[in-house]
Amino acid sequence: MQKRHEGGFRPGWEALVERKGPEADMLMDFGVLSLGPGESWDSGPADEKALLFMAGEAELSWTGGSAKVSRKSLFDESPATLSLPEGEPARVVAGPKGAELCVTRTANPKRFAPRFFPASECRSEARGKGTMGETSTRIVRTVFDDSNAKDSSLVIGEVVGMPGRWSSYPPHHHPQPEIYHYRFLPEKGFGLTAIGDTPYILRHRDTILIREGQVHPQVTAPGYAIWYLWVIRHLEGRRYVTPIFVPEHLWVSEPNAPIWSPRSGEGVQ
Repeated sequence: MQKRHEGGFRPGWEALVERKGPEADMLMDFGVLSLGPGESWDSGPADEKALLFMAGEAELSWTGGSAKVSRKSLFDESPATLSLPEGEPARVVAGPKGAELCVTRTANPKRFAPRFFPASECRSEARGKGTMGETSTRIVRTVFDDSNAKDSSLVIGEVVGMPGRWSSYPPHHHPQPEIYHYRFLPEKGFGLTAIGDTPYILRHRDTILIREGQVHPQVTAPGYAIWYLWVIRHLEGRRYVTPIFVPEHLWVSEPNAPIWSPRSGEGVQ
């Protein structure tokens, strides 16, 4: 399912996905928080929350801690993220350049300590490198998962896709619901995805909802870089660890997989 968003986000909190009606099976509330210079926002104590910092400057504060954060580029810098359990509120005060954050909420009665993940702790890797003729090389950033947040109900990170290349590849799926939120550089860029058997054209500020078992590869148009946030909701008794790859396409990720290319100059203009 695709949710288009033409134009900027409204000041303050704007919900993009809600745990009610046709989106209840996503098990998450998700949206964008946009603050002007000096403006503040309080999350309230309800739900587990993940606040991923996207742009500008801000001070985040919570019970027993605070942190100053800044970010100039989604594409060149890893994110700082605040993870909070149910019952723990957070306050965001924007700096002189304003601030933008992605906020995810979900039900989780499990108690755990609030934790701030600075950008320096974000795991960043070049996936696809050395395979498929570099046609699927991309940067995958993982903020937290089961390896460093075992009591959270969420897994969260980012992908930076190179112009003309694939990501979320080889095609894969998983039973847990997942949200993708996109930005392009330049902003007029576009990409393509297929969620299950349904194709979508992706544009700046779009959001995609991925449900159980839906395969979801992505490709970026030549000339444009893509950034997308991904957030997965663990299921009770079925926590997300790794994706399930579509078997018939898994061979392409082997280091010595034969990749076809045209014979010397044939058909190339």
